[in-house]
Amino acid sequence: MQNNLAAIRGYAKEKLGSDRSGHDFYHVERVAKIAGKLAEEEGIQDILLIEAASYLHDVIDDKVFANVESEKEALKKFLKGLSFSDESINEIFDIIENISFSKELELGKAELTLAGQIVQDADRIDALGAIGILRTAYYGGHTQSPLYDPNLLPQEFKTKQEYRQKSTVINHFYEKLFKLPATMNTEAGKAEAQKRMVFMEEFLKRFYEEWNL
Repeated sequence: MQNNLAAIRGYAKEKLGSDRSGHDFYHVERVAKIAGKLAEEEGIQDILLIEAASYLHDVIDDKVFANVESEKEALKKFLKGLSFSDESINEIFDIIENISFSKELELGKAELTLAGQIVQDADRIDALGAIGILRTAYYGGHTQSPLYDPNLLPQEFKTKQEYRQKSTVINHFYEKLFKLPATMNTEAGKAEAQKRMVFMEEFLKRFYEEWNL
């Protein structure tokens, strides 16, 4: 089991180590740690699949990779090489293909297993709080999005294509991040998300005070 996890961490690090969009190896490692804590709260003892999905959830992300289908095939081959069963591989893919916010815009909230709900909560928690603020600004720079424009109001996106269009860094708080606490699946996830959201609200209050001096 530990050998498999070490190999999975190595695969994630190889694939995401050079990412400069905020979806790097340290992001997925934080997600794995958060997911482990949530799983403990839920009384889950065998967390290999949860950890695997946490580390691998961005290795087939189209924000990071141009050829997603090629990355999917590479991941399946890798997991088969670790002797994961077809059932386990299918569950990992079911999680990592259905936890994203952008997909939810078009298809609604996916029916996830408890393992999937935990990974989804963990991924969304890492988009909040102090780290969430920095990741938002970092990704905004990566996509050459404006920091803030008081003439551009936050939008309500209904499709993934709309969501991927450039907005502003500050608008992203309202267009996505402040919506995340209400989507949490676990009680522990809800509590942590709410705590981080309070910090973000205080940050924005200070931001507007400084902007409007």
